[in-house]
Amino acid sequence: MQHRPAWAPDEIDIERPSVARMYDYFLGGSHNFACDRELAQQAMKVFPDAPHVVRANRSFLYRAVTALCELGIDQFLDLGSGIPTVGNVHEVAAARAGTRTVYVDSDPVAVAHASALLANTPQVSVLHADLRDPEAVLYDAVRAGGLDLSRPVGVLLVSVLPFVPDDDDPAGIVAAYRDGTVRGSYLAVSHGTNDYKPKVVGEIENVYSRTTQPGVFRSKAEVAGMLAGYEILEPGLVDLIHWRPDAAALNTDPLGGDVARYSLIGGVGRRV
Repeated sequence: MQHRPAWAPDEIDIERPSVARMYDYFLGGSHNFACDRELAQQAMKVFPDAPHVVRANRSFLYRAVTALCELGIDQFLDLGSGIPTVGNVHEVAAARAGTRTVYVDSDPVAVAHASALLANTPQVSVLHADLRDPEAVLYDAVRAGGLDLSRPVGVLLVSVLPFVPDDDDPAGIVAAYRDGTVRGSYLAVSHGTNDYKPKVVGEIENVYSRTTQPGVFRSKAEVAGMLAGYEILEPGLVDLIHWRPDAAALNTDPLGGDVARYSLIGGVGRRV
């Protein structure tokens, strides 16, 4: 039996691994349990590059939010935001004065920690909600989070859709968020792909089947099909390390620019 730390809400099962806490572990965070670390280490046995992939995903979030701020976006809805760590959306967006950020997650630990950490941060709200219920999320994002849906919003689905199974209609969920925002809003999305290493991906999916939110990798064509109604910005839906990369980062890429080792794609679209 694991010891329950003071920051862990009573209602969570600390014996069952969580995707959000495993992500935190890969990033070097401390808000995870022994079960999360054990399963993360099992994942790395079949996918040793996992920590590098997670960091590349975080870097994409930084670049995407920076780009959207430059396009005039001053309110963000971060779906499946996870446990706060360095480079959060509101920190990146701080360069644009007055930007409002609403974080949404279904993991109680992520929400509890984010709420405590960001309690006194202006223009930032944290919602405990399931992104698979867009109507409820958008309602609370306005009522409790202060978003103004009559104005463009930057919706972020960064490595979240892999944890929405086909039975929950991920394309329909994306469409609901699209329809719930005005024209000129944006969507940033990243997703693990099975286009390169289907055998390894199958092994990773098997590991994640033991978490609170089993994951699934998808093809680039499948992900592209979820982005209907969005005009995809240059350079398109691409391997994540090639989405408006930082030259210095490319020169120091720990995986040598091997897109198959990342197996991660992403892009940003404008609602039309």
